[in-house]
Parts: sequence; C-alpha cells; structure tokens
Amino acid sequence: MLDNFANYPSLKDKTVIITGGSQGIGMEMVKAFAQQGSKIGIVDLDLEGAEKLAAEYGPKYGSEIVCEKCDLRDIEQLKTAFANIKSKIGGADVLVNNAARDDRHGWREVTSEYFDERIATNVKHQLFAIQAVAQDMIDAGGGSIINMGSNSWWEKGGEFPAYTMSKAAVHGLTRGMASELGPHRIRVNCVVPGWIMTDRQKELWATPEGLENHRKNQCLPDLIEPVYVARMVLFLASDDAAMCTANNYMVEAGSI
Repeated sequence: MLDNFANYPSLKDKTVIITGGSQGIGMEMVKAFAQQGSKIGIVDLDLEGAEKLAAEYGPKYGSEIVCEKCDLRDIEQLKTAFANIKSKIGGADVLVNNAARDDRHGWREVTSEYFDERIATNVKHQLFAIQAVAQDMIDAGGGSIINMGSNSWWEKGGEFPAYTMSKAAVHGLTRGMASELGPHRIRVNCVVPGWIMTDRQKELWATPEGLENHRKNQCLPDLIEPVYVARMVLFLASDDAAMCTANNYMVEAGSI
C-alpha cells in the first residue's frame, strides 16, 4: 500500500519546519516530506535522534534536513531555533506544530506548577511557533500551518486532564489564526489523530485489552500507524489543499 501513496510536486523544495520530529508521528512526517523533496527543519530536544534521522533520510531522498536542539517550553530557545533554521534553509513555507506529550496524570494530583508545564509542553509553543514563521509566509504570499490536535477530548478521555485541556485549546488556536492569517493566503488547519500506534504508545499504554476495547469503538478494524497521520499532513501542506483552512481533519478510523 505504501507504494501507492500520492506524490505532491508542489512540496518539492519547500521549507518545512516540524517540531518534535525525531520520533513517533513526527518521524513519519520527516520521512514523508523528505520523499517529496522538501527542505526540512527539525526542532526537537532529542538532537541525537533528529540528526540520525537527517543522516538517513536526507541522502536517501535528496532532501536537505537540518536540526535544532530546543526545549519548546523555553520560548527564547524556540525563537533562536527557528531563526537558525531560516538562516540555513530559508523561511518556512510549511509549519507542523507536532510536539506534545500525553503523560498520564490524575486530576486530584495536578498542581499549579504541573498544569503550567503541561500547557507549555502541549499548546503554548504552537502559538509562538506560528509567530516565528508568519511574517515569512506573509512575505511569500502564502503558506500552510498544521497544528496537531487529539481526539482524546472528543472521546471524553480521562487520566490526563491537563493534556486534553491543552489539546482542546489547539482547536481554538487553529480557527482563530486561520481567520487572522487567511487574508495573506496562509492556511491554518488541525490534524486530529486517534490512537496512533507509535513505539511510545506500544511500550506504555497499548495493552491487549485496551487495544481490543478501542477497536470496538472504531468504524474501521485496523490499528492506525503513524504513516497515515503523516499523509494527511502532506495533503494539507500541499497546493492540493489550497482551499482548506480553519478545520479539523480526522485520522482516527471513525472512533468519534
């Protein structure tokens, strides 16, 4: 099936910045954009993992991939990382706000400090990343911004209230910024993954019982691999999606 995936000529040589690109869904995005011949900037705390990915897939597909180590909770670090990427591969045509962590936590144990840290980890940096690239997109006459949401709060998911609250906020950010940036032909969309079978999910949460219960809630019987989220992101980044903005694009096999 992978050999039958679409190619998007409009993405060739476009500059794409992906936060949290060293593993999981982000890693699949890096591979997918590399296959399209895009120039890619990976912003991630795991510099070693990002550089390993760049060394493998850059030469393989003839894609220029640069990496910046950054704790996205530190907004000054974020600004520096984005500026460094621009100096190496040019201003962003596409931004994928992918970085997040779905660590479990009980609502009774949440402290004010932990809450602030979860907001910083899962949503705050998305706004400041948009701020870092928007002027270049305005100057270029357009661009595509893709924020990663989650279907967890749509499904009334428990055990991580600060995470579901953060991800719900991503949808508000998406629609508001789509209105702000639309006159400049900058599209802002939200991709909504379901339970995606990344290595992290398999190691921490994917018990046989949990998987079986989840399958019952999906319309489709198959578990969702990260590559399918990456393919939706490619579409929204491409010129094929020129009239798509301010919306949610579900990749959750019909689970909500």
